[in-house]
Amino acid sequence: MTIDTSATLPEPPPDVGDLVSIRAHNRAVRKLGHWPTARRFDVRASRGTVLLELRSPRIPEGDIEIRLDIDHAMVKLLVPDGAIVDHDDVRRVGRCGYVDWSGTPAPDGRRIRVTGEMRRSELRVNRGGIAIVSAMLTREYLDDLRRAFGETHAASLEDLRRAYREGRWTTIEDPGRVA
Repeated sequence: MTIDTSATLPEPPPDVGDLVSIRAHNRAVRKLGHWPTARRFDVRASRGTVLLELRSPRIPEGDIEIRLDIDHAMVKLLVPDGAIVDHDDVRRVGRCGYVDWSGTPAPDGRRIRVTGEMRRSELRVNRGGIAIVSAMLTREYLDDLRRAFGETHAASLEDLRRAYREGRWTTIEDPGRVA
């Protein structure tokens, strides 16, 4: 007897290829620079921290969707100035926090929809200059800066400025930098 199981399997979503999964269980995960090429993210963390930089112009146009499933964790989003962070569909269990002190959304700003569940966790949003400083204060940025400084062979301040303008200063670029 042959049983056909293909009819009982659920169909995968059509755009499952551009869903980025991020896991941070008992550790810190940092995604900085021009890392994303998708607009959908699945973040799961327990007793960890996640730092996501979403300021890159390489992210395709349209809404950015972030699905959270976090427990005793902190997620920090670095977003462009004027971005609209819609977090009304997040289910909060226990003492949860949402912090967004570094700017105001613009009516025509990019929309970032956050859904899912937070259990005794916190969601932080940093915009503009605060987001740049947050990215710069990471070990990854400093390591990249040291590497780039060694490769640049800068002898003067003008050499450093030229390297920054040409994009040779660091690989964790400031997406807001005008070349």
